[in-house]
Amino acid sequence: MQKKQKTMKKISLIVVMAGLLFFVGKSFGFISHKVVKTTSNEIMYVSANNPANTKFPEGAKIFKEKCAVCHQLTGMGVSGAFPPLKGSDYLKANIKGAITLVLNGSNEGVTVNGVSYSIPMPPQVDNHKDAVAVVNYILNAWGNNYGTVTMADAKDIKIVR
Repeated sequence: MQKKQKTMKKISLIVVMAGLLFFVGKSFGFISHKVVKTTSNEIMYVSANNPANTKFPEGAKIFKEKCAVCHQLTGMGVSGAFPPLKGSDYLKANIKGAITLVLNGSNEGVTVNGVSYSIPMPPQVDNHKDAVAVVNYILNAWGNNYGTVTMADAKDIKIVR
């Protein structure tokens, strides 16, 4: 009888621990992420809610490393400082210009969705391939459905440093 009670206690403890891990993981967002392998065979965790992560994994990786600090992982930016990319009228109207921005940055102010932003944007990538990857991610993340750019769109843009 004692052996059966010990077994039941162990099973109960395992169930409680599993439940605790589930809720802790959920609160930190681990369960809502999925693993994506980039073309360079790196593994990264991305939000399962964003289809652009799996369609443009290299761009998602670059965005997370270079752009998310200012534009946030949500693409919402920081009000008054860094413009949103999610639902951006500026981005939608200037898709090829986005390649130039990530390659060369800008010291010019912009108006996005009726709000002016004047903080300069430094260059984010140093080659056309990465620029196309991250721009395609941005054009299709967070519900944006702004199409895609190609290497042909980027080839004539001069990298200025």
